[in-house]
Amino acid sequence: MMPKNLLIVESPAKSKTLKKFLGNDFEVLATVGHIIDLPKSKTGVDVENNFKPDYVVIEGKDKIIKQLRAAAKKVDHIYLAPDPDREGEAIAWHVANSLKKARGITAGISRIAFNAITRKAVTEAFDHAREIDMNLVNAQQARRILDRIVGYEVSPFLWKTLAWGLSAGRVQSVALRIVCERESEVLAFIPQEYWEIEAEFANQKKQPFTAKLAKIDGKKPELGDQESTDKVLAELKEKNFTVSDIKIGTKKRNPLPPFITSTLQQEAATKLGFAPNKTMRVAQALYEGIDLKTKEGTVGLITYMRTDSVRIEPDAIKEARSVIKSKYGEEYLPDSPRVFKTKKSAQDAHEAIRPTYLEYSPDKLKRALTKDRLKLYTLIWDRFLASQMNPAVYDTVAVDITADQYLFRANSLNLKFDGYLRVYKESESNGKNGNGSGNKEIPPLNKGEAVSVEKFNPSQHFTKPPARFSEASLVKELEAQGIGRPSTYAQIIATLKSRKYVDLTDRRLIPTELGFAVTKILVDNLENLFDVSFTANMELELDGIEEGKVEWTDVMSEFYNPFSKNMEALKGKTKEIKESLIEKTDEKCENCGSDMVIKWGRNGRFFACSGYPECKTTRPLEEEEVAAETDIDCEKCGAKMVVKNGRFGKFLGCSNYPKCRHTQPITTGVKCPKDGCEGEIVERKSKRGRVFFGCTNYPKCDFASWNQPVNQPCKACGHIFIVEKTTKAKGLHHYCPECKTVSYPEAEKTEEPKTEAPATE
Repeated sequence: MMPKNLLIVESPAKSKTLKKFLGNDFEVLATVGHIIDLPKSKTGVDVENNFKPDYVVIEGKDKIIKQLRAAAKKVDHIYLAPDPDREGEAIAWHVANSLKKARGITAGISRIAFNAITRKAVTEAFDHAREIDMNLVNAQQARRILDRIVGYEVSPFLWKTLAWGLSAGRVQSVALRIVCERESEVLAFIPQEYWEIEAEFANQKKQPFTAKLAKIDGKKPELGDQESTDKVLAELKEKNFTVSDIKIGTKKRNPLPPFITSTLQQEAATKLGFAPNKTMRVAQALYEGIDLKTKEGTVGLITYMRTDSVRIEPDAIKEARSVIKSKYGEEYLPDSPRVFKTKKSAQDAHEAIRPTYLEYSPDKLKRALTKDRLKLYTLIWDRFLASQMNPAVYDTVAVDITADQYLFRANSLNLKFDGYLRVYKESESNGKNGNGSGNKEIPPLNKGEAVSVEKFNPSQHFTKPPARFSEASLVKELEAQGIGRPSTYAQIIATLKSRKYVDLTDRRLIPTELGFAVTKILVDNLENLFDVSFTANMELELDGIEEGKVEWTDVMSEFYNPFSKNMEALKGKTKEIKESLIEKTDEKCENCGSDMVIKWGRNGRFFACSGYPECKTTRPLEEEEVAAETDIDCEKCGAKMVVKNGRFGKFLGCSNYPKCRHTQPITTGVKCPKDGCEGEIVERKSKRGRVFFGCTNYPKCDFASWNQPVNQPCKACGHIFIVEKTTKAKGLHHYCPECKTVSYPEAEKTEEPKTEAPATE
C-alpha cells in the first residue's frame, strides 16, 4: 500500500521519531538542512533590483531534491515540517518552490510546525496546518542578505588592509568589539587600595560573633590606606559598644523560570563546562529523538531548544505539579501554578525548554543517554520542575552595633525551608547563593545590650578589574545589549574562536593580537556599522519584518544606502591603512641587508623584509609573553601558568621562568575521536618544527592531524569535528575527515547552523 501523504522534515534523526506516530499513511523524508541558498562564489544579491537574491541549489543537494520530487508525485498531500523558526520557515518555502517547479506533482502543500516531537504536539500541528508564513520567510531572507552583503564587502577590506582570509560579520564583529573593549579595560585598570575592619564581639554570656564596620558618621567608610585605618582603630579601641538595632525576619527566594536558549547556554557553560555550540548540539539531539532501547523506541525528550519565551503549556504545568506533590510532598507545591512573564522583545512562538515527558526522569535514562546528553537533560529537567515549586525560605537577622559615630553590622541568613532548592540550585553566575548559607550564626542579643570587643581585625584589599568574559557571560552580555538572537550566540562565539580572534584560556575569552587589530580597523573606519546600539536597533527592524510591520526591502534600502557610501569612501584609504600597520625595526635582513619590518598575516605578526617583492625573507617574531594570566597551576613548581606567544603560536608557560621552564599546549577544545580515548586535541610541533595537532594522551593515543580541528560537528555525517584547511584551489575551507565533505565558512550564521547552510552574520 502506497503512503497517501509525504512529511518533509530537516533532520533524518527527527524522521525516525515521527514515523512511529504517523503509521503507513505517511512517508517521512529529510532535507538535511537547507537545500537552497545564496551562491558561495559571489555576493548573489542584485541590489539594483530591490535586493533580489540569486538562489542556487546547495552543492550536493540535487540528489535530495530529486528524491523529494519523486516521492511528491506519488502522494495526495505534502506537509512541510522543518524547525519552527525563521530558518525552518525559509527551508519550507524553498522546498515548496522546488516541488512546484517539478512536473507531475499535483499534491497540495501545507506547512505544519510543532514545538515538541510528541504524539500530542504532532497531532495538534496537523490540526492547524497552514500556509507558509511569508513574514517569517522575509525576516530570514532579510537577515541572510544583510549579513551576506556585510560579510562579502567588509571582509575583502580586511584582506587588503590586514591579511588575506580574515572575516568580518555584522554581529560577529560587534561581539569581538565587546570582548576587546573589556580586555582594554582590564589591561588599563589600576588597582586602588582600600581597607576593611571586622570586629570580634561577645554578648553578656561571652558568646562570640563578628561584625563589619559599615558606617562612619552615617556614610560608607573610606579607608584608603593603613594610616587612615590605624587612626580609626585607635579611636575604636577607646569606645564602648551597644546593640542599637535588631531586625529579625524571613526572606523568600523564588525559583528562576525554565530555560530559554540563552539561559540554557549560560548555565550549561557555568555548571557543565559546555561551549554554547556544544550545548545546542546536545540539545538538538534530545529534541529530535533518542532511541531509549525499550518498546517506546525513539522519543523526543525536550521541547524545541531555540526559544526566548518562558511560557509553558498548561498541561505540562499540571503534570509538573503532580510530580512535585507525589515525589516531594504538598509543602513543596504552590497553591496555584507559577506563571513567568516573557520579555517584550521575546518571540513568543514557542514554549520554554522543558522535558516533553516527565515520566522519563533522568534516573530512568542513564543507560539510554550518553554522559553529555544525560548531564544536559538533567539540567533541563531539574530547572523545569523547580520552576513550579515553592520558594526557599530563610531566617534573617541584622544587628547594628554602635559607638558614637561608628556603626558595625552583623548579618545572618539561614535556610529555614529548602523549597525549590531541593531540586535545583542556581549557579553563582546568576547572583544567587544556591545553598542558602549566610554569615556565622548570631547569638541571642537584646536592643541596648552592651557588648565587649575581643579584637579588631583590619584587612587590606585592592579593587579588581572587570572580569574577562567567559562564554556564559558573553552570551548574557549579548542578550542584555540586544545583539543578535539567542539562536545565533553559539555560532558567533564558535566563529570568534575558530578565526583565532579570541583564545579560550582558563574558561575566559581573551582577544588575540589579531582580534585587537581587526577590531581597531573596523571601529576606526566603520564605527557606525559595528556600533552596539546600531546593531541592536537592526535586530528590532528584523523583528518588525517578522511581525509584518515593515517591508523587508525597505529595511534593506535604509541600511544599504549609507553603507555603500562608506565602503566606497574606504577604497582610497586601503593602502594608507595597510602601511600604518607596518612597524619599522632596527633589524637587518639576513639575505639582502634591507631593514626588517613587522607585518600582519592571518596568524598574527611576523618579520618581513622591506625589500619585498624582490626579497621574500620572512621569519616569526621572537617569543614574547602575552598579557594574559591564568589560574592554571604549573605541574612542576606550582606557580601560575601564563599565555605566551612562541614561534608556532600560543602556549602555556610557567610564570616562574627561567627558574622553571615547564610548558604545555593550549587545548583546541576538540575531544579525541579515537574510541575509548578521553583526551583532547592540542597543538604540537614536529622535530622539524612543523605544527600538527595531536592527543593529550600521547603516546598512549597516536591520533595526529596536520590540519587544525574545529570544534564543530560535520553537518553532513555528524562526525564530532571538522578541520580547517587552506589551499590555492579552494582557499580557506572546512573539511570533514570522515565523509570528505567540503564547506566554506563565512563570517557568521543567521541562526543556529543548519546542515550545509553558509554562515552569514
